[in-house]
Amino acid sequence: MSALPRGNLTPAPARLVLLGTGTVGTAFVARYRALQQRQLALPQLHWLANSRIALACADAPESALAQAQSAVAGAAVAAAWSDADALRAGDVLVDATASEAIAGEHAHWLARGVHVVTANKLGHGTCLQRSQVIARTCATGNARYGDAATVGAGLPLLSSIRALVAGGDRIHSIEGVLSGSLAWLFHRYDGATPFSQCVREAVAAGYTEPDPRIDLSGEDVRRKVLILARAAGVPLQAAQVRVDSLVPAALAAAALEAVDAGLEQLDAALAARCQQAQARGRRLCFVGHLDARGARVGLRELPSDHPLAGGRGTDNRVVIHSDRYCTQPLVIQGPGAGAQVTAAALLDDVLRIASR
Repeated sequence: MSALPRGNLTPAPARLVLLGTGTVGTAFVARYRALQQRQLALPQLHWLANSRIALACADAPESALAQAQSAVAGAAVAAAWSDADALRAGDVLVDATASEAIAGEHAHWLARGVHVVTANKLGHGTCLQRSQVIARTCATGNARYGDAATVGAGLPLLSSIRALVAGGDRIHSIEGVLSGSLAWLFHRYDGATPFSQCVREAVAAGYTEPDPRIDLSGEDVRRKVLILARAAGVPLQAAQVRVDSLVPAALAAAALEAVDAGLEQLDAALAARCQQAQARGRRLCFVGHLDARGARVGLRELPSDHPLAGGRGTDNRVVIHSDRYCTQPLVIQGPGAGAQVTAAALLDDVLRIASR
């Protein structure tokens, strides 16, 4: 049989791969199925994996998800997470993990032509060199990097900053309530209820990281400040972001299983800060700030009419000053925590890539 003419060859359809089967991964599968039922043009969910197992989805991703969540650790853990040989150009990989190892593979997958959609902040939110390699690989190749879920859970934040820079605008400062969990905590906390109890409520609601110290330490906000800075073209190093942690040294050093019992160590200091702010008619907000003088993260007392003081619940609220938005800043606000909004942001990026 003679070979088919080259012009008749049809590229293999793009496949969708999900890494991470926790709360965000679970919400992703549920929303994926809902969008399928609405007949949106999504790539087929081919397989999913966690740190224990990788499973083909076929036409039953819910079944594969349940099996993956109940799996025990096996010998093929590394392959389940990072076997790039199983992916081909045009596939879309969704990183719903917080894994350093997976973030370290992003640029490698992109170089192979695999699109990466991520809620994992460790790609652009830690090492500057890694962030620059990701950006350079996207600029010189055909693969796209969807990172809207890394800051603001899909709010038009990164896209707005990048559009301003691409249009020649000069950004003077970015500041915001960037953690949905800390936004919720300081909206909930009024000094009447111990802060430790509010933290436990946030953990139970799924607003915080599994280890709430990541949120309370300001590390999550530091990562988001780095992502925003790099989107604005500022080559900021992690060590250049000054962070004022809420976590006392003893709690920071505690084993993970001892964290819940140690949360009361937060109460006295936060009660004093709250009382002081209330006496001045101000509100406590945990803020990340970036300008020409540097970057900082920490708890601030803000007047009630400050642009960042108006959020509710898990709202992220970001204020951007630039040449264009000089007298009156650009304010972007919306829900910034929760598995459902994060999953929606991931699938928004998947759809954008699929449509192109």
